[in-house]
Amino acid sequence: MSAQDYLRAVLRAPVYEVAVQTPLEPMERLSDRLNNTVLAKREDRQPVHSFKIRGAYNKMRSLTQAQKDAGVVTASAGNHAQGVALSGARLGIRAVIVMPTSTPSIKVDAVRQLGGEVVLSGTAFDQAKDHAIAMASEQGLTYVAPFDDPLVIAGQGTIGLELLQDDARLDRIFVPVGGGGLAAGIAVLVKQLMPEVQVIGVEPEESACLAAALRAGRPVCLDHVSLFAEGVAVARIGDETFRVLSECIDDVVTVGSDEISAAVKDLFDDNRAVAEPAGAVSLAGLKKYVRSHRLHGERLAHILSGANLNFDSLRYIAERAQLGEQREGLFAVEIPERPGSFLHFCRILGGRMVTEFNYRYADPARATVFVGVSLHTAAERAEIVAALQEGGYRVADLSDDENAKTHLRYMIGGRPPQDLAERLASFEFPEAPGALVHFLTTLDSRWNISLFHYRSFGMDTGRVLAGFAGARDDPGFVSHLDAVGYPWRDASDSPAYRFFLADPL
Repeated sequence: MSAQDYLRAVLRAPVYEVAVQTPLEPMERLSDRLNNTVLAKREDRQPVHSFKIRGAYNKMRSLTQAQKDAGVVTASAGNHAQGVALSGARLGIRAVIVMPTSTPSIKVDAVRQLGGEVVLSGTAFDQAKDHAIAMASEQGLTYVAPFDDPLVIAGQGTIGLELLQDDARLDRIFVPVGGGGLAAGIAVLVKQLMPEVQVIGVEPEESACLAAALRAGRPVCLDHVSLFAEGVAVARIGDETFRVLSECIDDVVTVGSDEISAAVKDLFDDNRAVAEPAGAVSLAGLKKYVRSHRLHGERLAHILSGANLNFDSLRYIAERAQLGEQREGLFAVEIPERPGSFLHFCRILGGRMVTEFNYRYADPARATVFVGVSLHTAAERAEIVAALQEGGYRVADLSDDENAKTHLRYMIGGRPPQDLAERLASFEFPEAPGALVHFLTTLDSRWNISLFHYRSFGMDTGRVLAGFAGARDDPGFVSHLDAVGYPWRDASDSPAYRFFLADPL
């Protein structure tokens, strides 16, 4: 389809038979902080609390009567599944949704309540997709792609039309990118009608498939994606979405989990909206872009793309929001083990509030503490490190150390009493009943597990930090962990580990 074809398809899309025109709301507090007008496109107000209903309905509405009679199938663990289910119910079409076995029950139940037939297959999206495509072939069902389909793209493009109708003075629009359907639909529409308006894609740092494709000049498959913002956790950009975006997108920015968490908090503070992480990705990118490009006085819109949030994940988001806003710093500090040391330490902090202080007596001469400090600006982190070093303390800034933030701050214990020739590894595995037991069983007993931390954050993946005694120089260690089948990385050089948990020097 040409750009003109897409424009016609967007204008003809009958999405309002099921979707609603969502409001473009100001974020007044954030606008004042950033010295720009920030506007939130509230796609969480859709009947399925996500924009996905637009593309799914547009595709299914266009099917022939024979295709409608046969039914449709798709693969999804999230918002697309609900969009297909509701569209099927409204159009009288059988809708089969293949979901990974690790999908939280809240999402499975939501699809069933909307009339969808749920089939659980595979432990990850790619396996579920393969099963859905096989069902389409075997049963004569039509496969409804979540993003890489012109009619799905056109359905999502109706958001771009609403944005321009609501505010013709926009300077930039920030759009989350997963498979690219939403970004492609908005970009191709906006560039046809108001090409001076910039469209900027935003991706999580660990799921940046569009940025990777633009560098390579073609779609490429990422080795691993983070599932924190699962709605945009896609390993490969779509072929058609990449073609459109490579011609229409103005820029791409990537953001980290802490920045996304901070954006979730901004949306609640300003609009009392509870966004899922993927729904806040574009706002996180907007904030980062404003600061890096020093924008002032512009009108900036972002898409709050969804609000299908697992309640338990709010705990993780709340803990990370202050770090993402650069309002908290985490430090490892070695202080003398004597009365008054904590008081002296606090005085060096210059009146800053201590948000966390973890300590356990281990040595008669010195103590290593894990401390959180409230900040007003990001520059204070370096100031604190310099002040403590000047005061004679050994210190490390752990604010960007993922092992410190995910594991160490919740752990108890300390250093082992002797050298264990230990090696540290962090893992991700599907968060499903029995997954932790399977993980431990697969590791077998070749090495003694000398350190272990797991804490559920209510997300689709679990994170484990594990130490293995005797594995430091074992040539078979890496190949064995690869064979376990879960994504993992060596964490032995983590500063947090070295300060608090490693074998004695």
